[in-house]
Amino acid sequence: MATVILISLLFILAFLRVPIAISLGISSIISLWMIDFSVDTVIQKMFTGVNSTTLMAIPGFVFAGLIMAKGGISKYLIECIRAWIGHTRGGLSIVTIVTCMIFAAISGSSPATAAAIGAIMIPMMVEAGYDKKYAMGLVASAGTLGILLPPSIPLILYGSVAEESTGKLFSAGILPGIFLGGALIVSAVIVARTKNYGGLEKVPLSQRWRPTIKAFWGLIMPVLILGSIYTGIVTPTEAAFLSVLYALIISVVIYREITFKKFNSIVLESINTTSMIFLIIASALVFGMFLTTEQVPQMFASWVSESGVNKWIFLGIVNVLFFILGMFLEPTAIILITLPIFLPILQTLDIDVIHFAIIMVVNMELGMITPPVGLNLFVVSGMMKEKVENVIKGVLPFFVIFVVVLIVIILVPEISLFLTR
Repeated sequence: MATVILISLLFILAFLRVPIAISLGISSIISLWMIDFSVDTVIQKMFTGVNSTTLMAIPGFVFAGLIMAKGGISKYLIECIRAWIGHTRGGLSIVTIVTCMIFAAISGSSPATAAAIGAIMIPMMVEAGYDKKYAMGLVASAGTLGILLPPSIPLILYGSVAEESTGKLFSAGILPGIFLGGALIVSAVIVARTKNYGGLEKVPLSQRWRPTIKAFWGLIMPVLILGSIYTGIVTPTEAAFLSVLYALIISVVIYREITFKKFNSIVLESINTTSMIFLIIASALVFGMFLTTEQVPQMFASWVSESGVNKWIFLGIVNVLFFILGMFLEPTAIILITLPIFLPILQTLDIDVIHFAIIMVVNMELGMITPPVGLNLFVVSGMMKEKVENVIKGVLPFFVIFVVVLIVIILVPEISLFLTR
């Protein structure tokens, strides 16, 4: 009975557009109160749950991503890649995707990637003759790579809940991220040839080195940050704050594009984003406490084993569920709500926990470009002052690519698991 009330309250509050963190927290606390659970224990659980060394990586990568976006690093990365391939047919599309991949390999955030790259690339693509809807759709889609390529905030959360190595999860995201980025590049070239989208004026070879040298500090940042994690020099949490220090030094000392006023706004935006994420985590921990008390994961796992569902049927059902949830919830909320329920079943059906993480994240990428609550749709729409409907029209061709890539990743686990070994 309490479980039915919890789910009903959650849907009612979400339908009334109450923020997911508050909806989840209120419905969980009321349900726990109904089964005579101590409120003091709930508060203690919320505090101890977010008091985690692993989760401290989140504010670090959020802060570093914002410094990159506003400190000139993303701008010079674009100028460098544009100098080398911007003149080719579909070159600006490729520049957009490759820059999103590099930016994603530092920021760990999809909305930050879409905002930082889109602000520069969409006007440039429109000026070069690209259809504006296509340009907006490309940025919204390529921006989702921020949560798949390491360092990824959803993968950090997944590792925290599933008690899996964050380093292994980061390794698992590399090949799927490159595969998805490559699929987007191939589609961009095909579209450019079909619609006769040209490129910019060719930059002489002698003049390409200046933007390359200028962007050098940004180009080596993913190598330094991820290399330090994989070689065991630092933990992912330490790497997050190392990236903050590095981005600050480059933006303030070398590029000199961050003033005190701009730094102040970066800090405030970072606090707002991090606070939202941590409030969702705290509320989801209370939700998890209720599920554990009522033994919902165990009952669900028992039902799956008794009903004879094999792993392919289970994965099919789960993907549909993730798609539906992605239309309404943020990746953080989806992981924290569903993963505690699914973990016991993964063992029962012999599904690799790390492979499942990548399947989950690719589904969340789909959610970020799916109405009505696709975050990247609203980021691009707000940035370009266009109707969300126009961004959705631009996203549709890329949506098909995401689905095909997801199917391949499900059927070929080695794409996710090869580097983890």
